[in-house]
Amino acid sequence: MLLLTSGAVMAASSASEKEKSRAEIRKTSAQVLSKLYKAQPSARKAVESAAGYATFSNFGMKILVAGSGSGKGVAVKKGESTREIFMKMIEVQAGLGFGVKKFNLVFVFQNAAAFDRFVSSGWESSAQATAAASDGKQGASYAGAVSMGDGVWLYQLTDKGVAAEVTVKGTKYYKDDDLN
Repeated sequence: MLLLTSGAVMAASSASEKEKSRAEIRKTSAQVLSKLYKAQPSARKAVESAAGYATFSNFGMKILVAGSGSGKGVAVKKGESTREIFMKMIEVQAGLGFGVKKFNLVFVFQNAAAFDRFVSSGWESSAQATAAASDGKQGASYAGAVSMGDGVWLYQLTDKGVAAEVTVKGTKYYKDDDLN
């Protein structure tokens, strides 16, 4: 009987932790969207009229020729019924640079097929040159929307970070099996 009781308590605790993590990601997602709309008011219409969107809060570090980053987020498919898919992100970088930055990403999917491709395969790879800085008082620096391929647009916001880099990044976005 004791074994059954402790199993039930652990399952309830696990479910509670899972919902707490989901709630934190939802809260961060709302903050990221708010920050985007403040920095680029026209983005609100793009997100509202899209088939779906995904927000990620990430942290990256670059020291000399190597770097990495990680983050969490949620992809939201809109339509008859809204569907959330909790996700993770990991990236590796090669190239000269130095910096630490906290940044947010907002993917906007123009159609359901683009959303489904992102959620199911999730890979993005890119060559990138970046010079972004924020003094922490003025808020995020806004890099603009970039086309990421067929039906996908990306907004990137950095926050209290400084980065000067020329990199080749490999980034993987994937479903968070623990939260879905």
